[in-house]
This record gives sequence, structure tokens and C-alpha cells, in this order.
Amino acid sequence: MNKKLLLVRVGVLLVAGIAAAWWFDLPARLRGSHEQASQLTLYGNVDIRQVQLGFRVGGRVEAMAFEEGDEVSTGAVLARLDAQPYEDAAEAARAQVSVQSATLAERSADQENAELAFERARQLRQSGTTSQATLDQAQAVKDMAAARVASARAALKAAEANLSAAKTSLQDTQLRAPADGIILSRVREPGAIVSPSDTIYVLSLTQPVWVRTYVSEPYLGKIHPGMEVAVVTDSAPQHPYRGRVGFISPVAEFTPKSVETPELRTDLVYRLRVIVDEADAGLRQGMPVTVRVPLGMAKAQGPS
Repeated sequence: MNKKLLLVRVGVLLVAGIAAAWWFDLPARLRGSHEQASQLTLYGNVDIRQVQLGFRVGGRVEAMAFEEGDEVSTGAVLARLDAQPYEDAAEAARAQVSVQSATLAERSADQENAELAFERARQLRQSGTTSQATLDQAQAVKDMAAARVASARAALKAAEANLSAAKTSLQDTQLRAPADGIILSRVREPGAIVSPSDTIYVLSLTQPVWVRTYVSEPYLGKIHPGMEVAVVTDSAPQHPYRGRVGFISPVAEFTPKSVETPELRTDLVYRLRVIVDEADAGLRQGMPVTVRVPLGMAKAQGPS
């Protein structure tokens, strides 16, 4: 009886030991990274930049060329405003430039005549044929002519600046794609009156494609910027993407909600940005991925 009781107690202790070992090893297994013999495995999410696009000027939306899900190229015209008010403003600015150009030409001719008159008066004064008052008057007329020319030139520059601004506003009635991407949201429709910076489209950029992941402090010395890594998705694990470590945060933070478990809420990790060099449609915003870092290529960063 005592022998059976002893066996039971040994069995209970053995089970408790196994359970305790499993429990204390749980954080290491649940953590977003674990070290194997040849590689470090990290878990993260795809992070693709999105851009909210809008006009720099206000007006009435005349046309929108793309729908949600359409692919667009850099420079493609996505939408247009009614350009007539801006064309009228540009035409008025051109007319003002013409007026100021004519005024400058007239003022320049007056200045030339005033300088000739002053030179004649100066020569006559030297010969004693005219008075000093006449020479002073010619000097004043010449100075006023020069001032008028300077004023006309400034007015012409202002008119040209207004024309340049009008041309820029006219160009801004076309909304162009800043980079290759996919239309994520079509926010407005033709006929809508919009103000500057109102969102018209939301564009998901094709490049760059990043993976946001985290590494715990014990493994921080095993990685460095520029390291080549493999990025694997759950849907196509047999086709890994080539990537490289592009950024390692110098500041520790708590494990983010997207990857944390109750056991890891107090763990401190460092954020990594992995750049995927040849991304395709298989990588989508927010999707979970696995990052495999070959430890044989790792070099700890130290002071030089």
C-alpha cells in the first residue's frame, strides 16, 4: 500500500514538474521571436503606406477617372476640377503683365529723354549759357524718371509673379498620382464642391512595402541594418520574399497589442522595419508574416 502511494506521489510530482517547465517556458514560446540553431524567427505584419490625396485649390469636381481597386501609375491624372475660373484668372494675369510691360517701356523712354536733357543742360552750364537752376531742374527730372522706371519694373515683377501663381493654380486643378499604387478609397464624386486639402482619393502605395516586427533584447545583438532576411506568408510559405533589415528602433517599448498575449504584456521589445525589395500583390496591408533571419549572417553592432 505504501509502495503504491509512493508511486502515485512520484507520478504527481513528475506531472507537476512537467507542467511547471511548460508554464515557465510559455513566454519564450509565445514571444514574437525565438532562436533556432540556424535562424531567428520573428513575427510581424505588412505595413504599406497610404496617402490621402486632395487638390491644393478649391472648386467643383468635374471628373474622377478611377474606381476603388484600380492600379495607377506615377503622374496619372486621377481627378479634375472645373478649370474655367482658374483659366480666367490666368488670362487676367497675362493681361496685367502686358500692361506693366508697356508701362515699363514708356517709363524707360522717358528716362532716356530725361538723361539726354540733363546732359545738354550740363554742357550748357559748363559754357555759361544756362543757369544752375536749369541744370538742377534737369537733374530732378532725370531722377524722377529713374524712380518711375524702378517702380514700373517692380510692378512688372509683381504681375509676372501673379501670372506664375495663376498658372500654378490652373495646374493644380488636376490631381495626379504621386507614385504607383492602388486606389483604396474614392471619397468624392463629380459635382462636389471641395476645399483645398479635402480628401478625394486614398492611395495605397505599391512601394515601399515594409514589415513591422519586434525583437526582444536578448536577440538584439544578433541583427543589424542591411541584413538579408526571408519574409514568408501563411498563404504561400513555399515562396518567400527577399527582404532586408532597414531600421532598428533605439528605444524599447512594450509588446504591441497586435502581437501581445497576457503573459507578454510587460515584456520590452525593440521595433524592426524590414524592407521587402520585390513585393507583389501577395503582400497586403496588415497581413501577418514570418521573418526568418539567418543567424550565420548576423553581426553584432559595436562601437568602432
